[in-house]
Amino acid sequence: MSQPRPAQSSASVASRGAVCAVCGTESRQNSFRPGAPEQAPDLDLRPGAPVRATMPRWLQQCPHCGYAAPDITQAHPAAAQAVGAANFRALLNDTSHPQLARRFLAWALVLEETGALHAAAEATLHAAWTADDLGKEDLSRLWRLEAVALWRSGPPLDAEQTVRVVDALRRAEEWEDATHTARTLLRDDPPESVAQVLLLELRLIEAGDTTRHSIATALPPPLRRPHVAHQKSVKRGEGLRGWIKRLLGR
Repeated sequence: MSQPRPAQSSASVASRGAVCAVCGTESRQNSFRPGAPEQAPDLDLRPGAPVRATMPRWLQQCPHCGYAAPDITQAHPAAAQAVGAANFRALLNDTSHPQLARRFLAWALVLEETGALHAAAEATLHAAWTADDLGKEDLSRLWRLEAVALWRSGPPLDAEQTVRVVDALRRAEEWEDATHTARTLLRDDPPESVAQVLLLELRLIEAGDTTRHSIATALPPPLRRPHVAHQKSVKRGEGLRGWIKRLLGR
């Protein structure tokens, strides 16, 4: 997910007119580009402060049809079908869910309809982050498990994606599944940085710890955080630290 313009401490934001690619409605929308990395990310790659506070600006949403995306002026051909579906309309009207979470889940439904299951998992995890911030533990757990299901329903996961699955399972208190997934990946001799994170995850699982932890806890400096909104994928075999360095151009 990416966008451009003017400056605010941790991000660039600009307001502009945007025509929804699904329904043709014009509205004012913010264009967003994440700022320079500062703190290390969480183990599930949620960025550290101050970027973690910019989540309300990661997606645009049409005020008429509810289509949500990083840029609503663009849409996959299947997006209109997703937006018109009963489950999408029900989601928009479900006031038991936080409004920002509904925006991420709306984007996840569109991505799922287009077959982009790993991206849908990412958007669903973002909804879980909003639940974390509001102390809604039941929703946080539910959406993490939904993200795991989407990750596992898509193409084979690489080592770095599997680490995120382990973290989601741990934080959802799925101890047995988290342990099995971590140990299975360790037996495959993953890159050293991935192994270090997995060993930390196993210690946290053993302790029954469901809280968030920073990658800096598992990996020694220098380590800065990537912004998940950049939506760049990990190349197989390069390792978590290599991915982070590539994202930062370092």
